[in-house]
Amino acid sequence: MNWKKIVIIVLDVILAVYLLFAVTSFNKPEGANAICNKVKIDITDGVVDGFLNVDEIKGILERNHLYPLAKPMNTVDIREIEETLVKSPFVNEAQCYKTQSGHICIKLTQRMPIIRIKANNGDDYYIDNNGGIMPNVKYCTNIVVATGNISRQYAQKVLTKVGNTILSDKFWQNQVVQINVLPDGTLEMVPRVGDHIVYLGEPVDVGAKLNRLMKFYKYGLSQAGWNKYSYINIAFDNQIICKKKQHNNSTI
Repeated sequence: MNWKKIVIIVLDVILAVYLLFAVTSFNKPEGANAICNKVKIDITDGVVDGFLNVDEIKGILERNHLYPLAKPMNTVDIREIEETLVKSPFVNEAQCYKTQSGHICIKLTQRMPIIRIKANNGDDYYIDNNGGIMPNVKYCTNIVVATGNISRQYAQKVLTKVGNTILSDKFWQNQVVQINVLPDGTLEMVPRVGDHIVYLGEPVDVGAKLNRLMKFYKYGLSQAGWNKYSYINIAFDNQIICKKKQHNNSTI
């Protein structure tokens, strides 16, 4: 007998059986014994604090009887979880998937509020960075408040651009407290530091106007004092018009 050939054949058979077992084991669907042992929720934040946290997402799923922890993996419908979460007015996108280790992973991006609208007509809501309207069901700190004569169309078309411009710069994000829309559609700005109002004028070239104001803050107010003027007009190119608290006008 050729023992060498017999040994090789036996090893080949063992290897084939092992490979068949491994393939079927790794690729078989989750059975009744496969239980979800962990739920991982990852929420991507933006430039400002959003409304969502892990407990909020867990609560949404529990209210809809979809929270998967301790449930058989083959009964967890990841598509239904995604569709339920994106119905929230604060969720932008939702992705859900299963792992071989019995985990359910949920990844979310949330809609980011950039301005709170408190209009003269009684409207009170948020707009996000894409111009979408978000209901005022929660309070969001450190966000610009817009007041005055604001229609929803004006908020979505105009104030969205203004808000994104402000949020694009860390200094202005922290400095601007309020935007006031005047009856003619022009803008005033209330800063956090300094006892003055800034007149922006027409809501165009806001970034350039803020750059000009930044230079004035750096080279003007740093010398004259932050509380010397009550009104600063930056509506016009190449000039800044300031009104002193004593009501004497000066041009810078």
